[in-house]
Amino acid sequence: MDVNGKLTGATVMVVDDVEASRYAMGTLLSRAGHRVVPVATGGEALAELDVRLLKGTLPDVALVDVGLPDMSGFELCRLFKERPHTAGLPVVHFSAASVAPVNCCEGLGAGSEAYLKVPADPLEIEAVVRAAVRNAQLRAGDRALVRRLTLLSETIVTIQAARSLQELTDAAAEGIARLTGTPAAVFVLDQDDRLYRGLSRDRVPVALPDEGAGEAVTALLQRLTRGQAGVQLTTVPAPMWPAGFFRPGVEHDARLALVRTQDGRATVCLAAPARGMRRVGLESDTLLAQLTQATAFAAEPLLMYQVERHVALTLQHSFLPQPHRLPELPGMDVVVRYVPASPETEIGGDFYAVLRTDEGALTAVGDVVGHSLDAATVMVEIRHALRAYAVEDSDPAVLAERLDRMLQRYHPDLTATVCLALIDPGTGRARIANAGHIPPLIVRDTGTADYVKVTGPLLGVGLPHPKATEVFLEPTDRLLMVTDGLIETRGTDLSASMEHLRAAAAGSLPGLDALCDTLLASFGHDREDDIAMLALRLG
Repeated sequence: MDVNGKLTGATVMVVDDVEASRYAMGTLLSRAGHRVVPVATGGEALAELDVRLLKGTLPDVALVDVGLPDMSGFELCRLFKERPHTAGLPVVHFSAASVAPVNCCEGLGAGSEAYLKVPADPLEIEAVVRAAVRNAQLRAGDRALVRRLTLLSETIVTIQAARSLQELTDAAAEGIARLTGTPAAVFVLDQDDRLYRGLSRDRVPVALPDEGAGEAVTALLQRLTRGQAGVQLTTVPAPMWPAGFFRPGVEHDARLALVRTQDGRATVCLAAPARGMRRVGLESDTLLAQLTQATAFAAEPLLMYQVERHVALTLQHSFLPQPHRLPELPGMDVVVRYVPASPETEIGGDFYAVLRTDEGALTAVGDVVGHSLDAATVMVEIRHALRAYAVEDSDPAVLAERLDRMLQRYHPDLTATVCLALIDPGTGRARIANAGHIPPLIVRDTGTADYVKVTGPLLGVGLPHPKATEVFLEPTDRLLMVTDGLIETRGTDLSASMEHLRAAAAGSLPGLDALCDTLLASFGHDREDDIAMLALRLG
């Protein structure tokens, strides 16, 4: 339309089987500056639309004679509206014959915009065509806005469900791409200047930006957000924006939306090609700003969790004995493994312990129930308490009883599991107590493995603990103790997982390291819980 709102340069399909009438209508519309597509029948009209659909050149409006030879104009209109790609095509019916009001209503019911009685004044025809196209454009605009708002809501829900900053940036980038139809990139710069980035899937997955590009983006975000509050929208010209984030090896001006988190410690940035954003329309900046703010809100708890997770991991690593610092145990070899859960899960309270006592070697593997910094802290307390209690009495059943009372006294809302084994390297005698934990597994050099039949209640529930179970280890036996993080999988019965563990252990290569490595390779990828593992044999 021109500045006066007059429709100019529209493409009008004229469907009329009378050649003279088709010519007259076409001439009138052509003189008004429109492009005319004349067809004689409903079948020809449908075929023409199929061809134009492939080329992306659908007409803006269809003028359809009511009395066509192969179908009525009303039926043709219904066929237009039933097809998804032509449902938005506005239709104006016309007829030189007298049409009853009921038939006019039939046309409107089929989806037409108006009805013309011809011959009609050229101004009337022009006005009806203009109104039909304008109304169709408004409806299309409304539908596009509703679609974008729906996509925005869906993206925000996906972002809020993200379990890591990587999931968050990937979801936000994909959301921008769906909203705008352009490639997109999303960045989170945390308080330690670590840059997390997500790229939309429509970006060709080759020639990813290198480390230098990441450093350039980090410096740019630091500069743009210095002293700024609220969402900031800006365009960064191509020379300043590293090539490759939108298209491999291609430079683009970038339209950015940036905001700092509420605590001011991190920056969130959503980016898309400026040219593509301009094609979207005036609401693109509003949608981008809303999505940026939602991404920042969702990033805050994940950033806080990153800090807590780092503290908890540091705590665990500082208090768990490192493999090279295990105590010397004459007559026994011990190997330990500790694997934190995947970054998307919370830190747990898994632990192991290896102690020398007057009666032999005391080993323990346990897990404080729950996932938090509190669980890691209580794990440390249990390990310290175990060391103190073992000085006086190293009987595993006595130790389980004392740990149970300690947990009830100081942490009545928490429970824990632990398996304790006191081993005399000289005789192979092993006394084992189990407080709600996976029992230890004895792996023999004959290619068999069996769980020790030892059970007992959780620590912290106040139930009596049975006497220790006694078994004897052969010099070639390997005793394996693990936490359930190694094998527990949501939706899988624990007994089935334990049998899988038994079979994998029985088939492992000789040696303690080979046993642990085999089991970690079989089970230990992207687990939802930490893994503590201890294997020993008489030496």
